[in-house]
Amino acid sequence: MNRLDLLDRPERRIDGEAKTTGAAKYTADLDVPGALQAAFARSPYPHARIASVDTGRARVLAGVRAVLTGADVRGERLGRRLQDWPVLCWDRVLFIGDRVAAVAADSREIAEEAVRLIAVEYEELPALLDMEDALRADAPVLHPDAATYRFLEGRGERPAVPHPNHQGHVAESHGDVDAAFAHAAWIFEHEFTTPRIHQAPLEPRAAIVWLEGDRVRVVSTNKAPFNLRDQMAATLGLARERIVVDNGTIGGDFGAKGLSTDEFVLYHLAKATGHPVRAVTRYADELTTTNPRHSSRIRLRTGVDADGRIVAHESHALFDGGAYAAGKPTVRLLVEGGVSTLEGYRVPAARHEAATVYTNQVPGGHMRAPGQPQNVFASESHLDLIARELGLTPLELRRRNVARAGDPTTTGEPWHGPDLGALLDRAATEIGADAPRTVGRGIGFALGVRHVGRGSATISLRLDRDGTIEVRTGVGDQGGGQHTLIQRIVAATLGVDPLTVRVRRLSTEGPPDPGIGGSRVTPVHGGAALAAAQALQEKLGGRSVADAARALSAGEGLEVSTRFDATAADHGACAHAIEVAVDAETGTVRVLRAVLAVDIGRAINPVGLRGQLEGGFVYGLGQALTEDLALSEGRVRAANLGDYKLPTIADVPPLRIVHLSNDHGVGPYGARSAGELVNPGVPAAVANAVHDASGARVHTLPVTAERVWRALRGS
Repeated sequence: MNRLDLLDRPERRIDGEAKTTGAAKYTADLDVPGALQAAFARSPYPHARIASVDTGRARVLAGVRAVLTGADVRGERLGRRLQDWPVLCWDRVLFIGDRVAAVAADSREIAEEAVRLIAVEYEELPALLDMEDALRADAPVLHPDAATYRFLEGRGERPAVPHPNHQGHVAESHGDVDAAFAHAAWIFEHEFTTPRIHQAPLEPRAAIVWLEGDRVRVVSTNKAPFNLRDQMAATLGLARERIVVDNGTIGGDFGAKGLSTDEFVLYHLAKATGHPVRAVTRYADELTTTNPRHSSRIRLRTGVDADGRIVAHESHALFDGGAYAAGKPTVRLLVEGGVSTLEGYRVPAARHEAATVYTNQVPGGHMRAPGQPQNVFASESHLDLIARELGLTPLELRRRNVARAGDPTTTGEPWHGPDLGALLDRAATEIGADAPRTVGRGIGFALGVRHVGRGSATISLRLDRDGTIEVRTGVGDQGGGQHTLIQRIVAATLGVDPLTVRVRRLSTEGPPDPGIGGSRVTPVHGGAALAAAQALQEKLGGRSVADAARALSAGEGLEVSTRFDATAADHGACAHAIEVAVDAETGTVRVLRAVLAVDIGRAINPVGLRGQLEGGFVYGLGQALTEDLALSEGRVRAANLGDYKLPTIADVPPLRIVHLSNDHGVGPYGARSAGELVNPGVPAAVANAVHDASGARVHTLPVTAERVWRALRGS
């Protein structure tokens, strides 16, 4: 049997039994003797000066072991790239929920009672709650000390920005944009907005920190423990070798758990008390004070020739970054997926301006395909409107403009990814785009492309005398099947039963690892697993794994360690076709069915892949129809999942997924990434279908009945 036949068979998840039986230990489940519980005093104002903090009553409460305020950690700030978020605020608070004090006590109840006894006197300051207001020339500067903030990873200084309330800003172009617009037959301009939405992982954040000799031990829900270690070292002024971070079992992420805030103050509480200190976030705090997807305002302008082919394009995108930029890991401090609109299309000349903005709102962070759902909603809605103005079908306009091999894309780079035209055609065929439709029904299309992740990872293998192969890796598994992917690649490469390959996840004392995120696991960790397996195969010297194992002495093992660098550029792609029914009297939208035509290269985990694609679709459906982390005067209104309105199984229509993959991806055995591929295009396809069904064009997500009803009545 061909070794790679293994990859075509449904996988059995490594973590499946532990998670389905309840045996898996999450961070909040860990029983560390003597652990105290933490709670935090938070600001009730979006912007205020801290006049005084009185902790006297809290300190004398029975069971309280330590109380810290901003004065105790003055000058310490945290962040993934720009460290601009105070561990505890000492002079000002910048959003509702900013922390001003922390308590460690014998129980959570005592800690929370102590927090209620802390008296903080504030002097309210004008709040900047809108991006446009924050960018006025006379707007208050929210971070007047920004020049003193630490910028991590030794890549020089923070990139310059044109306004002090910019977190990040970029302006880039290719081609002669002005000349191209001057020669366009038609020019179209539209604006679109999207709200904040929350990642809503099943497991909220949790962490526990303790001191062990000269070591700081951290167990955290953070998905990138090496990155957290380096951030803590920088913030706390410790050698990174002194900090050991483990991320245990992670109960969901979707981008949320790249940022940690509790671990820094837990270190100080542990140091003050001599005890381990734990923090488990309540879901109300998870929804109201953590790092949701950025809201956006995107204005697009596109010129086309007489045949409807794009000749020029420009975009202006603003993303509300909230009070701090700490949640963004990128050098430019942007949600990079939102920079370049009209991805996947031939664009001979383009100009893009994008910025993230400081406001007094909850800080924004990363979420599945950062920036892309906002970008794709704007781009694909814009294309539909252009098509209808030109008298073309939306599908025909896309066919004329989709990027073919070698075409200049919106970034100026030539297209070298999947056949996008074939994906669009297949989605249209499967949905029955040419069939007659009844009144009130419509079909919407959208095209989404997603880069394949890059980076470096190290994986070690050890063959033991009993024939088992131990894989040592620093990557966790947040439910995406990372460890199963590694197991199957090693097993397929060496021609062994997957059950003989045991994946062992290590803390930051093990092989260096970039963590989960950025669509990198399959190409980077999968590539490292393949390279390590090939290195072990060479070491076997032509023997089978079984023969080599039998030749080992007692206690002896055959070991290899391989660092793999994934650098090649590649993209996955998905064409969406969605049919809806719209009630013209009420504006109610019902999704009837959906088709996804995808190119993800070779499947490694077939069952997991299906789950990622289906899950991505449902994720996008929530953003399309129901999800809105609405704020009122800086306060998040939806403090529970009942109010936030995630989609449930009852909201999911029949879904058909069609694979048009040729195994030409840059990942192991031709694989591409899939986890962030599907969700960005769903809101646009739904909005376009609503327009097709009823004539109502909604420019703001979610596409609610109220918005459709108003659009139908021209208001």
